[in-house]
Amino acid sequence: MKQLNEFLISFIGLKLGKHQFEYQINNTFFEAFDYDEFENSSIKVNLVFEKKTTFMELHFKHKGTVYVPCDLTNEMFDMPIKGKIRLVVQFGEEFNDDNDELLILPHGEHQIDVSQYIYEMIALSVPLRKIHPGIKDGTLKSEALDKLNELKVKKVAESTKEEIDPRWDKLKQLLTDK
Repeated sequence: MKQLNEFLISFIGLKLGKHQFEYQINNTFFEAFDYDEFENSSIKVNLVFEKKTTFMELHFKHKGTVYVPCDLTNEMFDMPIKGKIRLVVQFGEEFNDDNDELLILPHGEHQIDVSQYIYEMIALSVPLRKIHPGIKDGTLKSEALDKLNELKVKKVAESTKEEIDPRWDKLKQLLTDK
């Protein structure tokens, strides 16, 4: 992963209080992370950076669309995504990002890189199963969907059910005769 300078926030010169940052994310952002799950993306990220005397709070929100293939039909579609995370930044002896909601920066640090948090927030907001909205409402027409409907298991006919051996009835009676 290469360093993305536009996502470096130098907090040393900021006054106490809230500060707004806005980022427009597209596929060039994901290329820096070698993440190629999206054909195209257009995501707006809002960051509220609140600087306090002893720590900082970061509130990330994102909303946008990613162009992905459907898992059932392989048809491409724009999937809407949104999400938010909160991050608390404190100062300590050494860098520690083991906790998802707490980041510890070493004393003397003067900037924070938020690109990793934006990347994780967006990647985790995409559902595991991507289904075209046309499948849910029945408006999508595709060869793959027609083939799936053709191969769907039909209701089992009554004549194909096997007769139950009468010996099992005698054994079941032993359970109820206690």
